[in-house]
Amino acid sequence: MRKFLLGILCGVILAGIVLVVLAFAAIRTAGERQTVAAVAPGSTLMLRLEGPVGETLGDDMPIPFFESQSPISIVEIWSALRTAAKDDRIKAVALMPRGVGAGWAKLAEIRAAIEGFKKSGKPVYCWLRTPGMREYYLAAAADKIYLAEQDFLDVKGLAAELSFYKGTLGKIGVEVEIEHMGKYKDAGDAFSRDSSTPETREVIDAMLDHIYGTAVQAIAAGRKTTPEAVRALIDQGPFIGPKALKAGLVDGLVYEDQFKDELEKKLGQSELTAVGLRTYVREAASKGGKGSSVAWIVGSGAITRGHGGAFDDADGIRSEDFVGLLRQAANDEGIKAAIVRVDSPGGDAIASDEILREMKLLARKKPLVISMSDVAASGGYYIAATGDPIVAYPNTITGSIGVVYGKPNLKGLYDKIGLKKEIYQRGKNAAFDSDYGPMTPAARAALREGIAFTYDSFLERVASARKMKVAEVAPLAQGRVWMGAEGKDRKLVDELGGVDKAIEMVKTKAKIGKDEPVRLVPFPPRRNLLSRLFSKSPEAAIESRAKVWLTQHGFPTLDALTPPTGVLRLMPYRIEIR
Repeated sequence: MRKFLLGILCGVILAGIVLVVLAFAAIRTAGERQTVAAVAPGSTLMLRLEGPVGETLGDDMPIPFFESQSPISIVEIWSALRTAAKDDRIKAVALMPRGVGAGWAKLAEIRAAIEGFKKSGKPVYCWLRTPGMREYYLAAAADKIYLAEQDFLDVKGLAAELSFYKGTLGKIGVEVEIEHMGKYKDAGDAFSRDSSTPETREVIDAMLDHIYGTAVQAIAAGRKTTPEAVRALIDQGPFIGPKALKAGLVDGLVYEDQFKDELEKKLGQSELTAVGLRTYVREAASKGGKGSSVAWIVGSGAITRGHGGAFDDADGIRSEDFVGLLRQAANDEGIKAAIVRVDSPGGDAIASDEILREMKLLARKKPLVISMSDVAASGGYYIAATGDPIVAYPNTITGSIGVVYGKPNLKGLYDKIGLKKEIYQRGKNAAFDSDYGPMTPAARAALREGIAFTYDSFLERVASARKMKVAEVAPLAQGRVWMGAEGKDRKLVDELGGVDKAIEMVKTKAKIGKDEPVRLVPFPPRRNLLSRLFSKSPEAAIESRAKVWLTQHGFPTLDALTPPTGVLRLMPYRIEIR
């Protein structure tokens, strides 16, 4: 009886949720019929950038709270600023970044879009809230920068931290065995070493030098000073409000309402007419774009085999789902060309190969350009090796052409807790991937042969795509990570740029007129609340979110090293330059 009543109660609650969702959806639909009046003349576009900036379109949530939590995508920010520059109703942009969750490539896209907006002659004012280097890098593109007097400008340079778990795992009897091809391919070092290799230190130092150099140059240009002066100032950071003002890093110390007063004065308005980014994006979407349709196919996250949740950044790129997107775009007669946007550190070797094959099939049907985002490394670079043009940002993390395998040996842990296993096998190497003991020499030899084969195939795919000899690619491989600018110098990348450059190149390939507009068609499309609710089981959703939290906080999960094949085209580390 209790279970029956509980079932009825759950049904009533679910029905209530559905009714609330339908009510909000109906209200918003009615409101969207008035889209012509959604943006008033003399409006200021409020560019509040908080939290993660995604690649895929956020979910369509008719409930205001949940809608505000859905990440804005980089292409929506790009599109909004590009449209606003030509929109007579938009008179200014108010940039308000806080805790922006984007890598240095996405940040460069946003900054370029801000600078593009400024070319229209309209002002960009920025108000900062406890900003770090990321936020200030964006703010430096504005005409004026403001900060609250009691706030801090946390601008003090860049730092990278590497964590090593060998000692911790050893205390509980866990050993992780790693095999890799490429002296820079250090994806398993976090588990198998207690310090970084000279090769790792070389790469991290090079990355820091490059990103720090570009950030300093951008800040110097925005603040109309020299890079040397900016470096000297950063060495004095972080800054309290008055110190930041005195150093010329901000133009005024005001609260948010006073910041809006400054904008009103600049625009000659008695009251600021504001339009939110999401409202502006929704209005533009409701009108639809003009021109030839170009597929904007997004692959974001780690690459794994199978399907189920490929449309969620948390789940990454599932091979079967992503292959389905590629086929859908290839068979859509309304699509004239395609841009594949890659933001991935790589992953499963076989899944990467399946995706690459389908990418090549797409390229036979549609003109194709690959656009790299924050990361397109290892398997993320592999799937881009179609032979079609590759566009990357100067700060894109790419390359990492190498292979790694990892296997945990938990026997020491099992002994500590009194757990015993008996293994029965037929075949000399049948139990080589068991967690109850180390690999035998024979099993390790067989494994190395397989890894070498996968690595050689990687080199051959890249050489063929880049019209190079394997001997020319080999020195660029070894698992070495390159920045986009370095990749271009080494023929791993064709052009430097972002969304605009990718569109320019695909228009040339598709013989679309230079001045002819194009309409980006997103693959995957935006999901609604119901499809999100029923896309996966609650258990799978919890597990997925838990893994994301662990990796975001610097704790790589052991199963990341042991997919069904165990062989990975995976970036060395989850690298976050702060």
